[in-house]
Amino acid sequence: MQHDPFAALRIREFRFFILGRLLFITGLRMMATVVAWWLYETTRDPFAIGLIGLAEVIPAVGLALYAGHFLDTHERSAVLKKAVMLYGVVSFLMFILSTSLVQAHTVQKTWIAGVYLLIFFTGAIRAFAGSSFQSLLGQLVPFALLPNAITWSSGTWLISSIIGHAAGGFLIALIAVKGALLISFLCFVVACLVLWKIAPKPLPESRRHASTWSSVKEGLSFVYKTKDLMASMTLDLFAVLFGGAVAMIPAFAKDILNVGPLAFGWLNAATDIGSILTVTTLTLSPLKRKQGKILMIAVAGFGISIIVFGLSRSYLLSFIALFLSGMLDGISAIVRGTIAQIKTPNELKGRVMSVNSMFVNSSNEFGQFESGLAARLMGLVPSVIFGGSMTLLVVIITWFKAPSLRKLEY
Repeated sequence: MQHDPFAALRIREFRFFILGRLLFITGLRMMATVVAWWLYETTRDPFAIGLIGLAEVIPAVGLALYAGHFLDTHERSAVLKKAVMLYGVVSFLMFILSTSLVQAHTVQKTWIAGVYLLIFFTGAIRAFAGSSFQSLLGQLVPFALLPNAITWSSGTWLISSIIGHAAGGFLIALIAVKGALLISFLCFVVACLVLWKIAPKPLPESRRHASTWSSVKEGLSFVYKTKDLMASMTLDLFAVLFGGAVAMIPAFAKDILNVGPLAFGWLNAATDIGSILTVTTLTLSPLKRKQGKILMIAVAGFGISIIVFGLSRSYLLSFIALFLSGMLDGISAIVRGTIAQIKTPNELKGRVMSVNSMFVNSSNEFGQFESGLAARLMGLVPSVIFGGSMTLLVVIITWFKAPSLRKLEY
């Protein structure tokens, strides 16, 4: 039968899901880009960027297991809508902190502490929002269309990430930090309105009264026993933990490449531009065989690209290195996402996706903290080269220690 790349999009609620995800991630990435630039421009300390990751990862990981239980015992679309609404509230408060009234009447240390506090709250909300997007997906499309829906969802995430990163830099140059944060807030508002069009998806009565501990234990046990799933999550955890050079882009843009906010925005988007090219290609022509081996090769290529970025003194070469890292990460994201969705029963999706969220959040946000700390201890450039090298080492270890993942096909 001929492959239909638009099969999932023919489902009305999935289209609302995709549009809401597009707006939500755009606002999220825009706010992250603007805040990272804002703090680095104020402090000129890469560790200040690293602390953003630490402030977010503590609540995100700390609440992840409970969030999974909550999603499997509550109606998921309602959880998603409320989480997006709360993001909107936090982004509005971030905008308030950037206004001239607050800046004129508050000492620098106080408003910076306020920024980190708001980031802490976004981490708590994200524990529920990220997993609710992933777990709800399986209830919107038939099982046979899941690979196609996952590819569209990944592509949407990447497109919105590109828009958010690039627009963040552009808006800083055009209407300053305050204006950019206001636009981010509006993205969350519209996302919430769109997602409200998704009808509730009632849970079976048996799931509503499950005890918290037994529910959490069941999810953890499933992940641990599903070796391919566990290996793919672990590979992502350590690869992104050490290869988190993207977090240091504001410092590279200002101090190594000597460019302004607009060029910074495009550099920040380079990874996602590469990823969307990969996702578009894989939407039209999905991987047919040897997905596990391709996953490992892609992560190794990602590490090499990060090393090249660390060594580069040319804006063009830096952009290309990040672009290639994004292409390879796009392969990794689709393969890992498909493994998680296909191998997880619907009644366990909230908990399994929350465990996955723990791995993703801890690798991305703690990786951002690790990058900032390493930059302070080792220097900016050596820290990025070290991170890329460690990513390669992780792939080599996984290649030999997880043969089932290497041989995986779906």
